[in-house]
Amino acid sequence: MQVILDRIHCAPMKRCISFLFLIAIPLQAASRLPVREPHVMVASVDAIASRVGADIMKRGGNAVDAAVGVAFALAVTWPEAGNLGGGGFMLLRKADGSEEALDYRERAPLAATRDMYLDANGEIIKDASLVGYKAIGVPGTVAGLALAHKRHGKLPWADVVEPARKLAADGFPVSQYLERSLAMKRIVERMKKFPESWRIFQRNGKPVLTGETFVQPELAATLARIQKDPSDFYRGETARRVVADMRANGGIVTVEDFAKYQPTVRKPLHGSYRGYDIITMPPPSSGGIALIEMLNMLEPTDVKALGWHSSQEVHTVVEVMRRAYADRAKYLGDADFVSVPATGLMSRAYAEQRRKDIDPSRATESKAVATGEPARYESPQTTHFTIVDAEGNVVASTYTLNESFGSAVTAPGTGFLLNDEMDDFTSKPGVANTYGLIQGEANAIVPQKRPLSSMTPTIVMKDGKVVFAVGSPGGSTIINTVLQTVVNVIDFGMNIQEAIDSPRFHHQWLPDRIEWEPFEFSRDTTEALAKMGHIFNEKPGQIGDAHAIAIAADGARLGASDPRRGGVAVGW
Repeated sequence: MQVILDRIHCAPMKRCISFLFLIAIPLQAASRLPVREPHVMVASVDAIASRVGADIMKRGGNAVDAAVGVAFALAVTWPEAGNLGGGGFMLLRKADGSEEALDYRERAPLAATRDMYLDANGEIIKDASLVGYKAIGVPGTVAGLALAHKRHGKLPWADVVEPARKLAADGFPVSQYLERSLAMKRIVERMKKFPESWRIFQRNGKPVLTGETFVQPELAATLARIQKDPSDFYRGETARRVVADMRANGGIVTVEDFAKYQPTVRKPLHGSYRGYDIITMPPPSSGGIALIEMLNMLEPTDVKALGWHSSQEVHTVVEVMRRAYADRAKYLGDADFVSVPATGLMSRAYAEQRRKDIDPSRATESKAVATGEPARYESPQTTHFTIVDAEGNVVASTYTLNESFGSAVTAPGTGFLLNDEMDDFTSKPGVANTYGLIQGEANAIVPQKRPLSSMTPTIVMKDGKVVFAVGSPGGSTIINTVLQTVVNVIDFGMNIQEAIDSPRFHHQWLPDRIEWEPFEFSRDTTEALAKMGHIFNEKPGQIGDAHAIAIAADGARLGASDPRRGGVAVGW
């Protein structure tokens, strides 16, 4: 703890700058206000993509049209997570009050097996589920966006894909963040193994530099084929090129896998917190259930009275996180394949039972936290964008390649990276994945199954009206990023930009430690938490990258993008 306690701390509500971040960010910026516009708003990690969405709505498109345009634009400008070769979730609430949760998560290939990442001794083969051809799940992004547009879009499909195609063909100025991301030693070493990725994204060893124009002709050609017919991705030239590369390099995704892929429309989950309605994502997202479970455990406590980021508030929230993540490991998976006790996990009676053993003065050791019995109460690197249109339709969408730049594989002639989503399955029960998450049998590999995800697009309402919508990337930290945004707004009365700017902490049951952002806590707070028995990660770093839109009482759209990666909200 001495390392932690000797750090410089910033007094509450002061602006602090951390050089541990790729960009300097205001961790506690009380003066920051959201972007305010009367009609529409897009909040995403990238200014170019946000402008694409706002322009689509200016041309008469709705929030879903804009979401499709933003997602394809991010596949060009934000290749570490924006994608064609990954998958995700889209939460939609329409102005007429109807809702749906679109699941376009990747699937395990037909040839996948439960123990495919274990050696002859039953031990995990290093990086087998993370890098290369066998790490790749069947992509869902293009099918998901096409289905969303078919069900809800207004503009022609070709029109909403065109901005991304043009960005790929004509190029865009490389940001400092993209230069640094591509220059990371781990990314360079991975891409060096795959000639097409090495050629496109590493220029055969010549770094991509800030300010230069990054042109991607192969990606532009792929987008042109998708623009003409999105089924090309699954049954046409694009699918054939990916599968040919798979066959040549030991991959297991086949023509049949592509042809069989279908996104799924699901019913959103509903919870409540202090009179607010919480609408969020069902399994295979673990985030929605965990979020509602944590809010249920917190509600009996007067969180505001504890004081923002006081030792008692942090202790209480960490203990709630600890229990919800233990349940995540035990019970959550793809509900199309396993029985998920969702009703029990989200019940208030279950939350009351789970919070009974929280000691207000002492941290619970994670090894002592057993999973609960939710069945008794019945009656499992990313980017996010949020959009509100002039009609009042709301989209919150999170999609991913899993790790930054996914598997590092690009099939020749396609121009896009493929995911390493197979690592989100349980390779071996009780052994952590790349995010340190311990997972169980409910998330075991089965052909055509979707891996468990932490992505948590969420819409918060009050008295039948949307208050705000939010989501974040960040692997296992996503759920707690959304949780703290909700608590910051509802309990501490922050505006949506303050709620996102505020520093975050994270606990996920195992490993048993608090992850925290630099300069987050006062010395008194860290000392008090240490005396309670809490353990801190000695290398604090960035947590999450949330993007949200609130709707003011007068109907104005209030856009809030996270400064941690330079996000931008754009509206009109």
